[in-house]
Amino acid sequence: MRIALLGQAAFAEKALEALVNHGDEIVHVFAPPDPPAGKADPLAAKARERGLPLSQPKSFKNDAAYEHFKALDADLAILAFVTLIVPERILYVPRYKSICFHPSLLPRHRGASGINWAIIQGDAETGVTWFWPDKGIDTGPILVQKRVPIAQNDTVGSIYFNTLFPMGIDAMVEAVDLIKSGNAPALVQDESKATYEPPCRDEHAKIDFAKPAREVFNLIRGCDPQPGAFASVGDKRMRLYEAMFSAGRSDSESEPGTIVALDSDGMKVALAGGTTTVKRVRIDPNPKKVAPAELAAAGEIRVGTKLT
Repeated sequence: MRIALLGQAAFAEKALEALVNHGDEIVHVFAPPDPPAGKADPLAAKARERGLPLSQPKSFKNDAAYEHFKALDADLAILAFVTLIVPERILYVPRYKSICFHPSLLPRHRGASGINWAIIQGDAETGVTWFWPDKGIDTGPILVQKRVPIAQNDTVGSIYFNTLFPMGIDAMVEAVDLIKSGNAPALVQDESKATYEPPCRDEHAKIDFAKPAREVFNLIRGCDPQPGAFASVGDKRMRLYEAMFSAGRSDSESEPGTIVALDSDGMKVALAGGTTTVKRVRIDPNPKKVAPAELAAAGEIRVGTKLT
């Protein structure tokens, strides 16, 4: 099958390798522009390594991009982690149109941060969806969908890299085979079950220790590694990572947000109905994550310190 691949980052790089190993012909690769300094995107680097035709457009909205796409004579376009808007007229150019990856169980958690919001909102499961994109945001008919439980201590990073990333690549190959066979589903999404959330940013990552323990814990792991759930220590902003949860602590024992233990296991913080033990923290604007014991040794935190 003649495939045009659009994407970025490690996921699209792996998708390229999987398609080549699957025996498909990559007629063109579309990757982000090279940065002024630093490394090129992994997909662009891999395309160059393999000698594949490569374009790095800043937009797909112009007539030149449309005419270029038509000239490729592709059977299928695969959108593997694309952040640019791809107009509907381009999506529909290939013989079998286009398919797109989304790391959630559509129609739930449409938008750029589907993994974050599944964890933040306490979902019991998540998964991956390959769908037929249209002019909406993650609204097209579903082709392939795979489900997986969300474990108690999963973070965005752990469930993506350990589970959703490889599952998404395997599901892509399955989707291509279904299209080749002429048996590709196109299941219309149930709009009554649809949710859409904005990109998860700092405005969503501020911890409110007045909320129930489980909600606070879900926010921490749903913002790990990005953007990093945060609280204040004096006039400094501390971000929390690699959290564990224990239920059942009485609210009266320590005020929520209070550090109740500091040792080699991490920093234990009282919550409203539980505790969380955090293994790594970061003080803005320092990018380095450290063990809380390091901050304790520097006199920045101690048992009894209140996070606000």
